[in-house]
Amino acid sequence: MFSFFKKKTAPAPAPHADASVPSHPETATPVTVPAVVPPEAEQAAGSWWKSTTAAVAKLVGAAAEPADLAIEAPAAALSPGALALKPAASAGFVPSRQSWMDKLRNGLRKTGSSIAQVFTGTQIDDSLYEELEAALLMADAGVRATEFLLLDLKRRVKEAKATDPARVKGLLAEALAELLAPLEQPLVVGQFQPTVMMVVGVNGAGKTTSIGKLTRHLADAERTVLLAAADTFRAAAREQLTVWADRNRVEIVSQEGGDPAAVAFDAVTAGKARGRDVVIADTAGRLPTQLHLMQELRKIKRVIAKADAGAPHEVLLVVDGNTGQNALAQVKAFDEALGLTGLIVTKLDGTAKGGVLAAISLWARERSARDPALRPVPVYFIGVGEKLEDLQTFSASEFAQALLA
Repeated sequence: MFSFFKKKTAPAPAPHADASVPSHPETATPVTVPAVVPPEAEQAAGSWWKSTTAAVAKLVGAAAEPADLAIEAPAAALSPGALALKPAASAGFVPSRQSWMDKLRNGLRKTGSSIAQVFTGTQIDDSLYEELEAALLMADAGVRATEFLLLDLKRRVKEAKATDPARVKGLLAEALAELLAPLEQPLVVGQFQPTVMMVVGVNGAGKTTSIGKLTRHLADAERTVLLAAADTFRAAAREQLTVWADRNRVEIVSQEGGDPAAVAFDAVTAGKARGRDVVIADTAGRLPTQLHLMQELRKIKRVIAKADAGAPHEVLLVVDGNTGQNALAQVKAFDEALGLTGLIVTKLDGTAKGGVLAAISLWARERSARDPALRPVPVYFIGVGEKLEDLQTFSASEFAQALLA
């Protein structure tokens, strides 16, 4: 067991593979080119390229070494060499997790203050529960999750014979943590060679930035990573991911204006041939209401499976924590289209209310109840800011404490 942020000597920059557009992805072969963005690409990206380069350099330029995450030895159910990423607090690494908790509480401060006001009185009566109901709804928990939490809280209060509002607040934290518990699962890397991750989401959710941060964490943990710039639609998306690849000293497969499914195929094929641990495919932002665009994501998933049977092993949805109940709608739509395996919730650093995770967890619980073969869709990571260390593994108890602080 060792720190996920284990510092190591940086190797020489890896070459980039720039694949030409194949008419048949099964026969595509990446071509190695220098790991330098051509001048014409920089010129085409314009000022956006310069500002993005400066921003990313600021994010990942300094060595980050807080012991906030841990990689744990595989359980018996995992294959040899597999590693599970989990919160360091649960693995015995405590020191820097406190600073992370401070950031999380600060990000959810508005919601926490609204809920805390409910428990400033001296009586536990219908008025308290009505105020709590309103506060949970304002926190974007949604009607059904709010009803679930209130019923569970009343049961706990009765069983504990609690008469102090502060005690009731503690029972609410326990109820929320228990509701969120199914979302707390480790991301396993190494059970497959390579572990192929397909990252999806709507525009602006933070997909590419989250991929960059996750790549840095994996690289620092001595996992070899290959990136696929399969977002060939958004202007300068390829260049943005290239910046992260250069900073993290990992390889990238890309092509300008090509077919995204072909890029993903080339990357998975290259990852297998080169013995990489992880292949991460960035995809274009898609609104779930645009069915023809969702079909393109399905195509990418099918083509990845042609390159590696059983892949993608992870289909990760990046969700903006500021979108409220719309986040739940996105989870449902992308899960129906692609079969999600995990979530990354970003931007819990100001206006985000956070209660939507309760709604997502209740949906996941009911989904598994309808079909026992479907496990809950876990929240692998949550983000509270722009720095590298601001993307951390999700802990149900930590989140409940921060939300109700």
